[in-house]
Amino acid sequence: MRAFVIAASLFACGAVMWADSAQERLRESATVFSEVMRTPDKGIPQDLLDKASCAVVVPNLKKGAFVVGGEYGRGYAICRNPSGTGWGAPAAVRIEGGSVGFQIGGSSTDVIMLVMNRHGMDKLMGDKFTLGADASVAAGPVGRTAEASTNVRMDAEILAWSRSKGLFAGLSLGGATLRPDKDVNHDLYGREVTPREILNGEAKTPSGANDLAVALDKHSMRGEPNAERKK
Repeated sequence: MRAFVIAASLFACGAVMWADSAQERLRESATVFSEVMRTPDKGIPQDLLDKASCAVVVPNLKKGAFVVGGEYGRGYAICRNPSGTGWGAPAAVRIEGGSVGFQIGGSSTDVIMLVMNRHGMDKLMGDKFTLGADASVAAGPVGRTAEASTNVRMDAEILAWSRSKGLFAGLSLGGATLRPDKDVNHDLYGREVTPREILNGEAKTPSGANDLAVALDKHSMRGEPNAERKK
């Protein structure tokens, strides 16, 4: 009986620690995005952010894990809400495997992706998909006022950037897979919930889980994606 009580206590403690880490990762994702966008002339181009349908932020992705394989990055995806008045609820995601080309060094890297069209958004709302195969991905241009090349803007469904040791650059993510982090989503929402429910605005944002939406609202245009910025 005592062993059962001890085991139950350890399980409960583990659940609390898991919840804390999930919430902490969400706050860290918001911090990463805000810090990048506050960097003078070195952030994500404003026109691309204003046109993006969804965003994905993975803080502290471990570079060494690409060598040994397995799970190596956890973060959150978020899409504009259906009303077009801002950004919606966060869906936990994992990046796994693949051949990733880091354009800047460092043992850990913060990754930001923008999903630029409906096809990329549909992939994000589904199950596991491979970047570069199931959805086209390209290294994003750097500079708040930089113009993306015509080919990138027209062809790439997902644009990716990385930050390591204070340096911010485009990132090649071809071959990596992105999938829902079901355990974290269950923990955040208190039930089984699909990425489509979350990213389509069918799941209410949990208390204390709106940090990333607030950060995106602050730095991007509110309103329908692909709308023109008001002069």
